[in-house]
Amino acid sequence: MSNLLSSVTQGFRSYLPQDEGFLPKWILFVAATAVFNTIQNFATLKFTRRVYNTAPSVTALQARTFAVWTLMSAVVRGYAAYNIHDKSIYDMTLLSYLIAFGHFSSEILIFRTAKLTGAAISPVIVSTVSLFWMIRQYDFYIKP
Repeated sequence: MSNLLSSVTQGFRSYLPQDEGFLPKWILFVAATAVFNTIQNFATLKFTRRVYNTAPSVTALQARTFAVWTLMSAVVRGYAAYNIHDKSIYDMTLLSYLIAFGHFSSEILIFRTAKLTGAAISPVIVSTVSLFWMIRQYDFYIKP
């Protein structure tokens, strides 16, 4: 049984980014989570309405548009997880987190369609942590 578990674990690890550090694995985790978020945005309005909890009404069109934006972010981030040393990809990924931070911050602070509670806090935390982590690790992954 332990040989089977070891084999499965080793097989799973072979699909993870092989670069040093945890940042590529974190970026892949965020990308995978975004794929699931994309699916749920196409399937139901329930969770999108929980994020934009003060909006008068979240429409199916808005949820699908958000799904496509989320999927595009997932693709960029997934590609970055496996190509972390590519400056262009690294920069695009870093900017994707900045855009996400700007979007959610403006919805909370300016447009007031979301509150910094419940479902809206997750993307703020993920974008903030990822953005600062990528900035701090820039010289480690991107060699001049």
